[in-house]
Amino acid sequence: MLIRAARIDELPLLQDIERAAGECFRAIGMPEIADDEPLPLEELLGYRRAGLAWVAADGTGSPVGYLIADRVDGNLHVEQVSVHPDSARRRVGRSLLEHLAERAGAEGAPALTLTTFTDVPWNAPYYARCGFRTLEEGCLGPGLRDIRDREAVHGLDRWPRVCMRRDL
Repeated sequence: MLIRAARIDELPLLQDIERAAGECFRAIGMPEIADDEPLPLEELLGYRRAGLAWVAADGTGSPVGYLIADRVDGNLHVEQVSVHPDSARRRVGRSLLEHLAERAGAEGAPALTLTTFTDVPWNAPYYARCGFRTLEEGCLGPGLRDIRDREAVHGLDRWPRVCMRRDL
């Protein structure tokens, strides 16, 4: 598997990957998450232009997962990481996270951060296995607080969520 920058022509595929990955939420009683549309192409293009969009490509060069990131509170923040269910449990997500950690280290960022659902097995428990720890609300910087506020407006707080950090 190769981790590389996302290409412009692949951006619609990233949306397809996210839709497919989202279907897993339907099976655990979170159909609203499964039905939530991926980011628009223009926003994905912005991540690509900023150099903050990567894909995990299979042996044929086709994307099977992707990660987009933001710079938040001096860290690199995982905005979205999705893996197509056909490629699940093959360390695709972990490889994308490791790639981001290497990038963050090269930039001098002290940590990776993300927000996620606490009770979804492939969310907070998975990220904990990848070296992330839960942050207490009082430890959130202004950027993470803003993200959590936007998530609440979007209705994501219907289910328990946390911010997590992986020190580098």
